Amino acid sequence: MEDFFINNNNITAIRQLSQMLIAIAFFHTSEYFLAIFYHGKYNVTLSSLLISKHYVFAMGFSILEYILEVYFFPQMKEQWWISNIGLVFVVIGEIIRKVAVITAGRAFTHIIRIRQEDNHELVTHGIYRFVRHPGYCGFFIWATGTQIMLCNPLCTVAFMLVVWRFFSTRIPYEEYFLRQFFGPQYEEYARRVPSGVPFVK
Repeated sequence: MEDFFINNNNITAIRQLSQMLIAIAFFHTSEYFLAIFYHGKYNVTLSSLLISKHYVFAMGFSILEYILEVYFFPQMKEQWWISNIGLVFVVIGEIIRKVAVITAGRAFTHIIRIRQEDNHELVTHGIYRFVRHPGYCGFFIWATGTQIMLCNPLCTVAFMLVVWRFFSTRIPYEEYFLRQFFGPQYEEYARRVPSGVPFVK
């Protein structure tokens, strides 16, 4: 009986961690190659992989929580309905993010523009008709989903708070420049379309 539980825990860990690694690998490589597609190989650096020291620390902490809980509370990881909800969140978040990138095309950048380029237009069609910042919305859902998928209660809450805090400061900063670039056009757009991140106007 003990061998059954050990083997079952191994199968659970292999599946959930594999899903996590696939989600991370796909997210970052697709971000990088889409940036190259729209901006050209020589205009894109490795920063477009969107991997920072803070990000590595956060993902490392999530794996640590997962391993400790698999060892001490293995039954937590067997809540497959919760894990599958997380997987759905990961897929939805990824789709929203990539649709945002593809819709915006060259207008989508990983670094906030502080100067308006000649060909820079305000994107308000497609997914941008419903959400002002679908890229941020998608990442918020994706990041939260990765932790729900692992059945990591601590990191689920931590990721939600940390990502929300990051976007709650980044969005106003970015929109300051968008208002400089597009003036009344952006003001009107911002009034009728939500930001896409909870509690960020």
